[in-house]
Order: sequence, then structure tokens, then C-alpha cells
Amino acid sequence: MLIIFARALILYTVVIIVMRVMGKRQIGQLQPFELAVAIMISELAAVPMQNTGIPLVNGIVPILTLLIAQILISFILLKSNRARAFICGKPRVLIENGKINEANLQKEMFTLNDLMEQLRIKNIPDIADVEFAILETNGQLSVIPKSQKRPVNAEDLGVPTEYEGLPLNLVMDGEVNNRNLEKAGLDVGWLKAELRKFGVCDVKDVLLASLDTRGKLFFQIKSKV
Repeated sequence: MLIIFARALILYTVVIIVMRVMGKRQIGQLQPFELAVAIMISELAAVPMQNTGIPLVNGIVPILTLLIAQILISFILLKSNRARAFICGKPRVLIENGKINEANLQKEMFTLNDLMEQLRIKNIPDIADVEFAILETNGQLSVIPKSQKRPVNAEDLGVPTEYEGLPLNLVMDGEVNNRNLEKAGLDVGWLKAELRKFGVCDVKDVLLASLDTRGKLFFQIKSKV
């Protein structure tokens, strides 16, 4: 039993490291060759994990081989547009200038029901509102609404806006992030003084505290469960 536990733990660690090196994409964002590699890695890890008669190295070596192949292919894709088009394919326009491209639908084996479903997922129930719909190489559908159907923004109204950067998390689950405090030009003393203004005496009671680019502090206290 201990041997099985150890083998499973080793293979789990190897798979996690390999997937981490491969990148941070979600399953729905994987290219076909990336999805194939992910499936093969899971299968290669499962066999020696279930059968203790198979040497552990017989599962680890093929996994590392796939990792090397994946890295090489990714490097080639970065350097060659022709290789990228051959391996990953090209985006296909399914709706162009408000008209459905039937030929491209057939090439991608994409039915009208599939198209309507994807548009509804994008919160566009009426296909008449779409100017362009492009099927990306990872299977995602990019939708560009017609100009008169797009949400109005500040630029359209001529309203000036201030710069909004990413907020800095100063406290996470009761722990102070000193690096972000230094980045904001502040210190722990300032943070504690600000929290005391709201009746918070101990930083460890704070679930989250963040500082936006305008210097406004947001915080939430841990729930007492």
C-alpha cells in the first residue's frame, strides 16, 4: 500500500510540473496538439500508477519525452507562421459583414445550431446584431457586434476618464504583503493606522485589503464562523 501511495505521489508531482511548464492555458483554450499531449500524459501516468509491476521510469520517461516535444513544437510555432498555420490551423470567418458564410460553416463542420448556441453564450441572442463571427484555432468563437449594437463607452460620449491600474493587494487572509506596500511607497504603520480608523485593531482579522491607483483602501474583515 505504501509503495502504491509513493508511486502515485511521484507521478502526480511529475504531471503537475510538466503541465506547469507547458503553460497556463485552460482546457478550452488548448490547441488540438496541446490537448492531445495533455490526454497522452494523463494516460501515461495512469498506467504505472495502477500497475505496480510496471517500472515507474516507464511512465516518467514518455511523459518527459512529450514535454520536450511540446516545448520544441511551441518554439517552432513562435518562429514560423507557416508551421503555425499547418499545426494549429487558421481562424475561420463564419459571419462576415452581417452574412453567414455557409462554405466556412461546412469546412469547420459547424452547424447553424452550434453557431446560434455560441452567440447566446456571448450574450447575443439575435444573429442580426453580429457584424463578424470568427472561429478561432482553439475552438472559441470571437464575436464583433454591429457598431450600432455595441455598448456606449466614455470615449463615444466624449467623457474624460482617469487612469485605472491594477489595485495592490496589501493584506491577504491576515498576512501583510510587504512587497506591495513598498511598491505603493507605504509601510505597515500606515496600513495599521488606516485600519484603526475603521475600528480594525489587528491586521490578522482582515480577509482582504487592497489599494487602488487613486489611493482608496478597500478591506473586508474575516467572518467569525
